[in-house]
Amino acid sequence: MTAETDTQLLHLVIGGELRNLDAPVFRDLSKIEFVGAYPSYEEAKKAWKARAQATVDNAHMRFFILHAHRMIDPRGDA
Repeated sequence: MTAETDTQLLHLVIGGELRNLDAPVFRDLSKIEFVGAYPSYEEAKKAWKARAQATVDNAHMRFFILHAHRMIDPRGDA
């Protein structure tokens, strides 16, 4: 891949236990788990899926993919 075709779109995977199942509100923010930062959605999805499957026995545990590149892009629309 060249620098022109190698687009890095930062994605973060985080998760934790929710207060209840009808809203994404964490029970304890000090226990949020940072799974990792990934340069593509595809890589983030692999990490999300692995971590979500590892915690399948806890119905309140949820993991999310955050599109960090949308929050930090200084151009605003990219």
